[in-house]
Amino acid sequence: MNLPKSADIVIIGGGVMGASAAYHLAQCGIAARNIVLLEKENFFGQGATGRCAGGVRYQFSTEINIKLSLESLPMLERFKDEIGQAVNYRQCGYLLVATNDKDASIFKRNVALQNKLGVPTQLLSGDEVRARLPLMKFDDAIAGTFNQKDGTVDPNSVVMGYVNAAQKMGVKAITGAEVTGITVSAGEVEEVNTSLGAVKTRMILNAAGPWVSQIGQMAGVQIPVIPLRRQMFTTNPLKEIPEDFPFVIDFAKSLYFHREGEGLLIGMSNQNERPGYDQSVDEDFELANLEAAIERMPLVEKASRASHWAGLYEVTPDAHPIFGNSDVKGFTLCAGFSGHGFMHGPIAGKLMSEIISDGKFSSVDVSMLDLKRFEEGRLIQEYNVV
Repeated sequence: MNLPKSADIVIIGGGVMGASAAYHLAQCGIAARNIVLLEKENFFGQGATGRCAGGVRYQFSTEINIKLSLESLPMLERFKDEIGQAVNYRQCGYLLVATNDKDASIFKRNVALQNKLGVPTQLLSGDEVRARLPLMKFDDAIAGTFNQKDGTVDPNSVVMGYVNAAQKMGVKAITGAEVTGITVSAGEVEEVNTSLGAVKTRMILNAAGPWVSQIGQMAGVQIPVIPLRRQMFTTNPLKEIPEDFPFVIDFAKSLYFHREGEGLLIGMSNQNERPGYDQSVDEDFELANLEAAIERMPLVEKASRASHWAGLYEVTPDAHPIFGNSDVKGFTLCAGFSGHGFMHGPIAGKLMSEIISDGKFSSVDVSMLDLKRFEEGRLIQEYNVV
């Protein structure tokens, strides 16, 4: 598809945020207008979305993140009926394990908040954790939390479901279009320059994930999002892993396991990782990850590696996303989800369609998650991030 010379709305970033926003903007009556979705890679969803673990959960520590899950995860449950694309939503449940008193205390508070908002998360004792995970060594488990409706979803299916549905409604979705500059005149966006040419526009949605700050700088907007590498690997089939094995998170170690096919997907956050765009696998840290995994699940010692990869988190100072407008007229943001963007992608795109078309957020009030909160000191800290 050729790049148009002008557009009413240009969406930068063809991951789950941009694809969801394109679909919801078209769906809410802007189909007659000219919407362009730009992705710098040759395929949609190959950036942060395509390199994530695919986890989706209700278990968060702040009211706003829980509310986003309450809206977004049911959209994934309905995805095939509404969008026409199966996404393999496997509700295996998330089991978060606390091995110190601080985490155990905060888990108790988090479960109370989740229950208050209608999320039926269970608080488990250390013995209950051990009983549910007979293949794992959790002698030090003090407490745990479990929600059966948490689980995993296929990221590529979600992205392509939205892209294909948006295209049917007239959205121009273009790959291989790297944004190289943004022209701002008299405090208002005027043009997006790309590797394929320029597009005149008065409305830009910056949904570039880990690259959102780079795009912001092109428009003269400072966005406090840093990219951090996260990596994971999968194993060959392990017949001992039961079908109902949950998404397990050893919280203090930021170590996680979930069933992937007939084997496991295993990852761990490197607490010493420095900000940057390197998406190569750190072999030394992968060895540390493997050793930690074997310590928790001795079965892993007999497994072989099937695949491995690295991707980028887009991290804000308070681990919450940024929604809405900037000081440059027509330059809007949807980014900074700090490792939980994929699961909130459906509702995030809908919210951006609401603020762009109606001037307000209707589905969930995310007005407190604006860009100005960082300079005004209105941060809202999320505890349940790994």
